[in-house]
Amino acid sequence: MNLNDYPAEPFRIKAVETVKMNSREEREKVIKEAGYNTFLINSEDVYIDLLTDSGTNAMSDKQWGGMMMGDEAYAGSRNFQHLEKTVREIFGFKHLVPTHQGRGAENILSQIAICPGQFVPGNMYFTTTRYHQERNGGVFIDIIRNEAHDAGLDIPFKGNIDLNKLQKLIDEKGAENIAYICLAVTVNLAGGQPVSMENMRAVRKLADKYGIKVFYDATRCVENAYFIKEQEAGFADKSIKEIVREMFSYADGCTMSGKKDCLVNIGGFLCMNDDDLFSSAKEMVVVYEGMPSYGGMAGRDMEAMAIGLQESMQFEYIEHRIKQVRYLGEKLKVAGVPIVEPVGGHAVFLDARRFCPHLTQDQFPAQSLAANLYVESGVRSMERGIVSAGRDKTTGENHHPKLETVRLTIPRRVYTYRHMDVVADAVINLYKQKEKIRGLRFVYEPKQLRFFTARFEEI
Repeated sequence: MNLNDYPAEPFRIKAVETVKMNSREEREKVIKEAGYNTFLINSEDVYIDLLTDSGTNAMSDKQWGGMMMGDEAYAGSRNFQHLEKTVREIFGFKHLVPTHQGRGAENILSQIAICPGQFVPGNMYFTTTRYHQERNGGVFIDIIRNEAHDAGLDIPFKGNIDLNKLQKLIDEKGAENIAYICLAVTVNLAGGQPVSMENMRAVRKLADKYGIKVFYDATRCVENAYFIKEQEAGFADKSIKEIVREMFSYADGCTMSGKKDCLVNIGGFLCMNDDDLFSSAKEMVVVYEGMPSYGGMAGRDMEAMAIGLQESMQFEYIEHRIKQVRYLGEKLKVAGVPIVEPVGGHAVFLDARRFCPHLTQDQFPAQSLAANLYVESGVRSMERGIVSAGRDKTTGENHHPKLETVRLTIPRRVYTYRHMDVVADAVINLYKQKEKIRGLRFVYEPKQLRFFTARFEEI
């Protein structure tokens, strides 16, 4: 590894949060009481928290200053107007509907855009997205390129949609039976893999041919833009803002969890160009979220989001963000730890199949690996495998995804390279004694989105 490849933090640290350092014996007790589910561990018992990058960002001084300028009017907040102006400037969409977070936007889009029995093709599922699609009668169809399911294959733009799969679905089911195409930029469960601009253009062209709408999951779009700038011909001299604007010119709208690339702790939105869909969305947001000018967010949160969106366009910020994640991935690769390759934008994904070859997928190797990593080091991570995939709504059988992973998710502007060293050392040490990792079984299995609150015991 060449340390010169990894830029120093492009910010000054003005405030710190102290953390508690638990002993191994204390962590063993904590994980058992949590039912071997890292979601159920109290944050005060965590040393380095890599559970998620959702809402765990460190906000800037300008964002905190903006929080003091919150216009908390029930209707017509000037903070909404600032957010609306910023989103139009960056994304280019005509209409904005604020929501309390991304799944609020997913819920509304699914209700207004899906008729029961329609198909929703997308580049790999995401847990809450698929839940809302299926809850509203949709049938999710995975049309991501096959290479995305191969953890060890190191090629660029593994998040691309397979156009042949999309064409086949149209031919077999009919364009009228496709609600919309759901294109995620980047693809979380594939390892944070990006989508190329060439692929976005091609999807748009094919969708236009059949009159099918395209909605993006924009949650980590800034990270996707960085990969395009770095790896796709013709974009090296483009700004991040220019790349983002072109990306969304090929979409009819998007859902956004502001808790990621908007650099805030809460909030989201739904965007679109269609006037009729916007009218329907405004009606639904009143039912589920609040007035169309706040949608479940406080004025101060909308102000922080508008500022955060602008800050996320800074090249130095996103370069450091991507390369800090890459730094951790490279350290693990050098040590021979199996990870999803190439390293994506928001996290390093441990390949639990290769990490724990002595466990079958039905013994929940990723769930157990995450639990054992916590005991080993106090580092909290997240299972992204069979437990997250849930059960088939028709057969009741477990989905068996090809990727069985543990996600080490890096919050934005929170940790340093030294923290990444600690995480790497812990994972490497655990890998050396991987045979000690035991399988798990359910003690309690929720019916919906089970990975959040399920409880397990060791086999």
